[in-house]
Amino acid sequence: MTLDRTATGGGRSLHLEVTAVSLSAAVLRAAGPSPSPSPSESTSTPAVPSLQEAQQSASNAAGWVEENWSTWLAIGLRVLLIVVIAAVLRAVVRRAITKLIDRMNRTAGAVDGTALGGLLVNAERRRQRSQAIGSVLRSMASFIILGTAALMVLGTFQINLAPLLASAGVAGVAIGFGARNLVTDFLSGVFMILEDQYGVGDTIDAGVASGEVIEVGLRVTKLRGDNGEIWYVRNGEVKRIGNLSQGWSTAGVDVTVRSDEDLDKVKETIGAVAERMSKEEPWNEMLWGPIEVLGLDSVLLDSMVVRVSAKTMPGKSLTVERELRWRIKRAFDAADIQIVGGPEVPGQAAPAADPTAGVAAPSAYASTVSPQSVAASPIPPTSTTK
Repeated sequence: MTLDRTATGGGRSLHLEVTAVSLSAAVLRAAGPSPSPSPSESTSTPAVPSLQEAQQSASNAAGWVEENWSTWLAIGLRVLLIVVIAAVLRAVVRRAITKLIDRMNRTAGAVDGTALGGLLVNAERRRQRSQAIGSVLRSMASFIILGTAALMVLGTFQINLAPLLASAGVAGVAIGFGARNLVTDFLSGVFMILEDQYGVGDTIDAGVASGEVIEVGLRVTKLRGDNGEIWYVRNGEVKRIGNLSQGWSTAGVDVTVRSDEDLDKVKETIGAVAERMSKEEPWNEMLWGPIEVLGLDSVLLDSMVVRVSAKTMPGKSLTVERELRWRIKRAFDAADIQIVGGPEVPGQAAPAADPTAGVAAPSAYASTVSPQSVAASPIPPTSTTK
């Protein structure tokens, strides 16, 4: 390295600096090009934000919250108000329905033991019917109130309800087609209960089954048959219902006597039985009309049928018929009136049987000389000669 000794003081220092820079460049060129950082190293190292950038981000977030807090508060208060109003309205409506059902039960119970009370349904039937009606009304009120509140809450969040309502309509139609039997059973059960077509304790003929109603539901009705079996009848399958326990029933008894009996005596005996029975307990409550002798139902060669009828309490016709037969039979025995098919009257001898009644008459073809046998005999063949 050569230095210029003739340079002045300032020039000498400048010359030394230039020489040093030149030497550094020469050393770098001799060492070769410097390696550049790899892409992985540059990307893997996160850039640390500066303090100024952090302060700017915090300031932006605080400004955004300050601008939107009022909107959030308004939405929250609106949602809370909708939920509170829906809950209060639902509780009030359900309580009003419960009080209405209880008042109906008290009104029906006030006439028990009176003449009108006999026409009304029993306590169990009233209770179950009122519970079913109250359950249906409460469920409908809850569904309408809560559904409306949910739609209002979604509308508060600026959600477009048109696609949701359209999807719900399509889903409802699909479910309706798929579960049409269930919907039919439910609607039929609702109308059966509201119209009071039958209730617990009634004896009905539903077409597919008959028996005593032990439970009335919105989907099925339980019947107990005459032999103790339980029938589960879907309400949607019932096309007709014959209620044998509403209004009044008719008890009919046919009394078959001999054709030579005195009709006036028979009628007088039955009338005495009817008058005595209508004054005794508990038959005076079951009989809703006088026991009448309607007359001769049929007259045959050796017998005649006398028809006896009475109007009874619903469902008590069979009981009255059995008791009436019992009393008529005992009265006829005491009055020496013979019933066809019964035991013989004492002192009356039975006619002797004819021994030849079961022997058939001799046939005309049994004798070979009888005109019938001769006429039926074959004609002998005749010979011809030439």
